[in-house]
Amino acid sequence: MHRALTRRPIPTSPGTGSGPDVISVSTLLCEHAADGNRLRYDVDIGAEDPVSEQPQRRPVVVWNTTNRCNLKCVHCYAGAESEPKAGELTTAEGKRLLDDLADYGAPVVLFSGGEPMVREDLTELVAYASDAGIRPVLSTNGTLLTTERARELKDAGLAYAGVSVDGLAERNDEFRGVDGAFQAAVEGIESCLDVGLKTGLRYTVTQQNVDDLDGVVDLLTDVGLDRFCFYHLSYSGRGETLDSVDLDTDERRSVVKRICDRTVRSHREGDEIETLLVGNYADAAYIVEYARREFGEDAARRVYARLARNGGDPTGERVAAVDCLGNVHPTQFWRTYSLGNVRDRSFGDIWDDDSNPLLRAVRNRPENLTGRCADCQYRHICRGGSRLRALAADNGLFGPDPQCYLDASERHGSRPTADAD
Repeated sequence: MHRALTRRPIPTSPGTGSGPDVISVSTLLCEHAADGNRLRYDVDIGAEDPVSEQPQRRPVVVWNTTNRCNLKCVHCYAGAESEPKAGELTTAEGKRLLDDLADYGAPVVLFSGGEPMVREDLTELVAYASDAGIRPVLSTNGTLLTTERARELKDAGLAYAGVSVDGLAERNDEFRGVDGAFQAAVEGIESCLDVGLKTGLRYTVTQQNVDDLDGVVDLLTDVGLDRFCFYHLSYSGRGETLDSVDLDTDERRSVVKRICDRTVRSHREGDEIETLLVGNYADAAYIVEYARREFGEDAARRVYARLARNGGDPTGERVAAVDCLGNVHPTQFWRTYSLGNVRDRSFGDIWDDDSNPLLRAVRNRPENLTGRCADCQYRHICRGGSRLRALAADNGLFGPDPQCYLDASERHGSRPTADAD
């Protein structure tokens, strides 16, 4: 018997968030200093401005703890299966990794998968990370988040749970490959809210589910959710074969505008939802242009300045990934390239190895960008977007991200940056 979807007070909690690659629409357009944004921009809780003046010093680390999952998502970037891979990091090895990350100064570890909730030692590892001084957050499909498990994780120190839902019931369950996945995920969100664990939606937008977006947000807002993260499709894992259902240029621009419009309207009406865009730094440039149109040149200048401090696409710099076998990757999506393995060397030694040609390249990319990126006025707040998608489109390591939807007037027009460079 499923519980009725009833509205409840939104719980308050310490600052939370899930990574350095999100663009906070609510902060940039609505001066919304949400807890998640403070973590997002690496700012101490309680700081007046949620955007730090200082660059992020150490990467947020995504730990794909297992390749096992209880669902069969068609767009899974990890290509997860029903069984774990042979040789996945043990509990003891996981704790050594967390010690390593703490010694290096990683601010956040994102427990991901596969589905991290299938690991019986997840609560133990979350507690270990928290005790080590790393803020633990979770990416989950939500179907295993009972009230008891949610309370255990919160008591262990979990700061945030991001729950993936990709459409209303019929569409989501088709995506997930399991009937009932939608209702189970909604109940998982309710469980988190019941125990006061900060939680949010993760929604990957494609042609197949774009029409469900507003319905999902409406439903989950009624449940009590106030944080919504909208992801662009990553061409990785099973998602590598889904470019045919990816949004086209006009559709992508339209959905980003819808998200911006909804955020601004909600805040004007007193409903301070937190909305974030993830995975496409053309969004950063678009939000500057949106601010100029809607609020004027001064607002656009402030938005640009904040995004310039943020630093653009974080691959190989402000985000890192460790897979279930201990391989270190430039991002959780770039799983075909290993920088080294934490069983052989410390994470810090691997991440600071300037002799690695790929790390050198992605860390010095603005001056090497080609095609329409080379002379784009927004290249310093975008950094060319996803290098993985550029490679998937045969554009080369420094070529354009095929998901860029800026037109020529935006790429070469008058930018509001006179006092922001």
